[in-house]
This record gives sequence, structure tokens and C-alpha cells, in this order.
Amino acid sequence: MKKLIRKILREHKSDRHYKILDKISDHVHLPYFKSMEDFAIDEKDDQLYIMKKILGDDIYIRGGVIHDDKDNEIYSELSDGWWRKFEYDDKGNQIYFEKSTGYWLKENFDDNGNQIYFENSDEEWGRFKYDDKGKMIYEEYSDGYWEKYEYDDKGNIIYYENSTGFWKKREYGDNGDMLYYENSNGRIIDNR
Repeated sequence: MKKLIRKILREHKSDRHYKILDKISDHVHLPYFKSMEDFAIDEKDDQLYIMKKILGDDIYIRGGVIHDDKDNEIYSELSDGWWRKFEYDDKGNQIYFEKSTGYWLKENFDDNGNQIYFENSDEEWGRFKYDDKGKMIYEEYSDGYWEKYEYDDKGNIIYYENSTGFWKKREYGDNGDMLYYENSNGRIIDNR
């Protein structure tokens, strides 16, 4: 089979050449470049042609790493078959990562680029909420731990609380100096 493929691929730029590449692209799997070796695909142009069929037209290969049109790394592979791949949203935020070990990570972001959720193959996850100024007001994790925050008009944290029951309160003066501090352990600082 490899001999036949090599023979057809020698007809560089012929219709048969591209038809065989199209058929092979349906059978190439992760790790992509290692898989192409099984089909005797070793020409860089042919590899790029197949990778465009798999990952889309807006890619290029630099230094053995595949990038999208925004210069984000979307796939890389070592000769031993180790690989990793990435996906991004329209704003360039990484929304997916996977590697050959089986580990993966999915992330979501709001319109301001703030991470609002993640989950991974280790069954861990996190949720995050922000106020209208982009400051985090709540975070929660799969292990049950959470934190919440409140801010004054200048962006200073005036209240903090977490799932362990710990909390702290602060007051600030007009110049930004902390005037008052109190926490659930009984510590108080009063500079009012």
C-alpha cells in the first residue's frame, strides 16, 4: 500500500495526488504526523494539505508547530508520538487543551475575557462571577471551596468570606488608606 501511495504522490500536483491526500486525510488520527508516516506522507506540503483538511485552512506550520491565523499554537507533536492541541475562541482565549497523556482542560470566558468556568479530565472544575467592573465577586471549586468578595466604589475589597467560615471586613478613607479591619478570628485594627 505504501508503495502505491508513494507512486501516486510522485505525480506531484496531479488530480490523483490530491485525491489520495483527501482520502488519507479521512484516516489520519492523533498523533497526526506520526499517523501520516503510516501512509508514507513525509513531504511538508502534503502534510500541510492534510492538516488543513483536519484543522482548517487558516493554519501554518513553523518549527514543527501548527499555528492558527492569529499565531496561536493549535498543535504540536514530538517524534515519539507525544502531542498536544489547543482551541481558542474568537477573542484568542484558550478554551480547550488536550495532550497525549489523556489530560484535557476546557475553559469558558465572558465578553470581557474573564474566565467564568473550567473543567478538566481530573474531574476538577471552577466557576467564577464578576461585577460590572470586571472584579471577581465569587469563585467556587469542585472540592466545595468557595470565596466571595465585595468592593467599594474605588475597587478596594471591603468584605471577603470563604467556605471555611473565615471572613474579613475593611473600611478605607478617601485617600485609599485602610481605616478599619476586622476578621472572624477576632482581630481588629481601628484607625478611624
